[in-house]
Amino acid sequence: MARLPAGPPLDGLKRQIARHRSGNPRGNDGLFVRETFRLDRTDARQKAQEWFDAWPKAAYWTEVESWRQLEGDQIEFTMRRLPSAD
Repeated sequence: MARLPAGPPLDGLKRQIARHRSGNPRGNDGLFVRETFRLDRTDARQKAQEWFDAWPKAAYWTEVESWRQLEGDQIEFTMRRLPSAD
């Protein structure tokens, strides 16, 4: 009878499932400050610009980490930045 090869290691998948079940699907890398907003399109642009003005990208690595368009012209987005500049 032929032996089947061993399957791939599942450690990464197990860690991802554990993070999701603990209520922290992105993991807590401790490196970035993140804040999620749900605003209409105009206010969302203004809020993102406030973040870039307060924490410049070059020093704080500020960026829109993720975003999605919801019903009624609402935008949900997550901003992220370093907690302090060097």
